[in-house]
Amino acid sequence: MYNSADDVLLEADDKMEKAVGHLQQGLAGLRTGKASPTLVEHISVECYGTQTRLNQMSLISTPEPRLIVIKPYDPSSLPAIEKAILAANIGVTPLNDGRIIRVPIPELSEERRKELTKVASRMGEEARVAVRAIRRDANEAIKALEKAGTISEDDRDQALAEVQKYTDTNSGKVDDLVAAKEKDILAV
Repeated sequence: MYNSADDVLLEADDKMEKAVGHLQQGLAGLRTGKASPTLVEHISVECYGTQTRLNQMSLISTPEPRLIVIKPYDPSSLPAIEKAILAANIGVTPLNDGRIIRVPIPELSEERRKELTKVASRMGEEARVAVRAIRRDANEAIKALEKAGTISEDDRDQALAEVQKYTDTNSGKVDDLVAAKEKDILAV
């Protein structure tokens, strides 16, 4: 339970920023036709009996616009990395030369680009829904504080306006992120 409207506002702002951050991370994993370490760095690799993120067990670089190079700290983990990239189903085929893994990024077809923009839009809509759900919960908590007599009607109105301001700001960030990703995907 909340002690004040400030507690509600702080939590709502934090949760909304996390929802936007989650969207940003998800969009970074969408392939755009250009090599980017974010495409593979989140992949979990089964190594030494535990799941480890690829960026924690290797050096990932993009020496060319359409090539990702993965150099594991332990060369014996190459087969596991290769298997994990294939299992991630991101539309790329890794090439293992025994020392490093090269991941060539193929050109995207027009159909695939349109499909990826729809995926980006859907991810954006999910983030907007999450932000609105956080707003609803915060509004209910603020109204409960007023009903309990913890805050005045004026404080309630001010807090509700602040929650709406957070919602508008974060919804704008979602829109900007989705628009930038769609532009990136459609760029030839």
